[in-house]
Amino acid sequence: MSDHGLKGQSAADYHLAQLNVGKILYPQDSEEMAGFIGALDEINALAEASPGFIWRHQDETGSAMSYTMFDDGTLTNLSLWQDRESLFDYVYKSAHTHYLARRKEWFEMPAEMHMALWWVPKGHIPTLEEAEERLLYLREHGPTPMAFTFKRAFDFDGEPLPPAGVMAKA
Repeated sequence: MSDHGLKGQSAADYHLAQLNVGKILYPQDSEEMAGFIGALDEINALAEASPGFIWRHQDETGSAMSYTMFDDGTLTNLSLWQDRESLFDYVYKSAHTHYLARRKEWFEMPAEMHMALWWVPKGHIPTLEEAEERLLYLREHGPTPMAFTFKRAFDFDGEPLPPAGVMAKA
């Protein structure tokens, strides 16, 4: 599925793709979801202003709320980052953590993998279909160079990387 390890290629030739899915507890237009929906512009602006951010999946209005996966209640977040460290810093070391801490208010706690990471050649924009395939692969096979997690990650040519906990201490 990927052409990792091509001779002459380096980390600069790849971007990190990220898919995160979440099953909402309430309808999108409900009072219970208002805190999340109302924060999306801020959350997206924070991501877009973060070092290493490349791209995020969105419709013509700038929203990704119309995109679902598996069923109508499972929202998607698909983005590209320069590297794993940039994404990690955004997710766990920025104001994003305030909303991450509140996720139980809006989303079911996942019973299975809900986030997948994988490398794509620079210039490639992943589709939701590709992202779904990677997440399902991760669920079935566990972390591999094909699809992995922060905890068990691989570099662009399939070599294991230190767990994200090492990055958290940096």
